[in-house]
Amino acid sequence: MNYTPEQISSIVLKVLKEIETPNVSSLSLSEKIKLAQNPNTPQESLQVLATDEYSDVRYEVARNPNTPQETLQVLATDKYSSVRCGVAQNPNTSQETLKVLATDKDYYVRCGVAENPNTSPETLKVLATDKDWGVRWWVARNPNTSPETLQVLSTDKYSDVRCGVARNPNYKKQTLELTSTQHEALKKLIESGQDESLKGLMDT
Repeated sequence: MNYTPEQISSIVLKVLKEIETPNVSSLSLSEKIKLAQNPNTPQESLQVLATDEYSDVRYEVARNPNTPQETLQVLATDKYSSVRCGVAQNPNTSQETLKVLATDKDYYVRCGVAENPNTSPETLKVLATDKDWGVRWWVARNPNTSPETLQVLSTDKYSDVRCGVARNPNYKKQTLELTSTQHEALKKLIESGQDESLKGLMDT
């Protein structure tokens, strides 16, 4: 059920009264989750909710685009991977925090970093060598991925990763800069007809 603006305001005011003592136990779990999800919730309230005992609340704070970078940095060390994944996917997360999360043991956290539009080309270059192809697939699709990294991924053993490269707007204009080995590998791949999306990449 969606809350009316008046109800949201009432909840916000209720939380603001609790800021001096970070105990928001007077709110129900569903109220705290709704508050944590709302992009209009004040940053002060989100900082309080970031310390909530329930991981579901902290997860929603981690995903909220209005959550301060400093709070996201703290949540990036949360013991629950779902919370760290929320931070990894948040476009407001700093590049430095994303760099740390790029080495997270959890696959979904690394995928979140690889997908995030704020992730730096340097961090994406590291993730391009990730052992899990799903992470490399997100790197291949990220608009921040450098042409050099895309060239490496263009010969990935998984076709889904190569298709991700083919769809990246940074790739087609750089195909002439492939090494001779990469160029031949891509040519054979296109001729094999395995990846329909790759047709036309070498037309210049």
